[in-house]
Amino acid sequence: METLHELANRLMALDDRIVACMRCGLCQAVCPMFWSSGMEADVARGKLALVNNLAHEMISNPDAVLEKLGRCLLCGSCQAACPPGVKIMEVFLEAREVVTAYVGLNPVKKMIFRTLLPNPGLFNFTMRVGAPMQRLVFRKTGSPQETVCAPWLNFMLGDRHMRNLASPAFHVSHPGINEPRRGDAPRVAFFPGCMGDKMYTDMSEACLKVLRHHGVAVFMPKNLACCGLPALASGDAEGMIKEVRTNMDALAGEDFDYILSPCGSCTAAIKEFWPLYAARVEPILRRRIQNLAAKAMDINAFLVNVLKVQRKEPAQGARAVTYHDSCHLRKSLGVVSEPRALIGANPAYVHKEMAEADVCCGCGGSFNLFHYDHSRKIGQRKRDNVVASGASIVAAGCPACMMQLEDVLSHNADPVKVRHTVELYAEGL
Repeated sequence: METLHELANRLMALDDRIVACMRCGLCQAVCPMFWSSGMEADVARGKLALVNNLAHEMISNPDAVLEKLGRCLLCGSCQAACPPGVKIMEVFLEAREVVTAYVGLNPVKKMIFRTLLPNPGLFNFTMRVGAPMQRLVFRKTGSPQETVCAPWLNFMLGDRHMRNLASPAFHVSHPGINEPRRGDAPRVAFFPGCMGDKMYTDMSEACLKVLRHHGVAVFMPKNLACCGLPALASGDAEGMIKEVRTNMDALAGEDFDYILSPCGSCTAAIKEFWPLYAARVEPILRRRIQNLAAKAMDINAFLVNVLKVQRKEPAQGARAVTYHDSCHLRKSLGVVSEPRALIGANPAYVHKEMAEADVCCGCGGSFNLFHYDHSRKIGQRKRDNVVASGASIVAAGCPACMMQLEDVLSHNADPVKVRHTVELYAEGL
């Protein structure tokens, strides 16, 4: 537990980091939360003003401050548009951590982030027990996306349409992979992420198919944990660091050239946030984290830039696929052309650009649990652009975005399928 003196020092450091904000308002023009609420306090400029007066506000009404800071998708649109280059996402994450340290972490979140997610065995057992019980909780929606809903859990989940948990989970079908190198081809560590392991297993299977097709050796240890981003977004850096330690232990002692993930958020966490918070761990582990971060790569970028997968001429009657730019993938990692090229690498498909392809879908991780009304409203705008494109498939490079897209499309009974870009490429192999 940090002392008030330590928290005060961190607040002063935050002041130094936001002094460059010119209050120009460009963040307002690109903020999906502002489009939904119309409130200046929901814009980065408004939140930075709150952070600037954080000491007083935190003492007078800390819960309200935490709620205001939580009304953000962490999509990075404001940071990408900021002329002086204020590291807005880092400031917001630090501010959430400071206020959470002051008020205390919610007991349920503490159990999830510090006990459940850092312990893959316990987390996997919990999901394995819960999977068969889905039939008692969920009912089919009858939508083209084959989603389910749980009306009597709307108080907790919102009126959400989603996929069932996979049975079996990916780690059960593939209980540890450790393939030897094949000639001069790369050897990679595969990080499916929580959703790639427990929900979107068809996406993870497609990744294995593609990598093996190209002769790439795959290493995936049995006990990978969450990437830590959900904990970090909730102001719990301690829980995030515990999850990082678990993952570093699982990956220790193996030789690989890249660590790949089909989840843009997981890749951004490993490449950007793990080294950012590595200053809080011992020097030996810090160096290992930094070395691993340098190897982190999105799987779309790996296939196109390393393996040189190329577009092909679309076949006659090729199906139109539109593509949604996941925020972490585009704004954090700069992966833009590669997913589009991967769609074009299967001649059965032709890419068709949608309007506002780079606008946030409204998921924002746990944001859509606590602010489902805004998440759904933002998602509806994305749905409208998907449908207007005329495509029968919408692809994405992040399973969280896929889940959000399935939700809004299912609610509208739209006959549009949601797929990962790697799935589309794998079909043509």
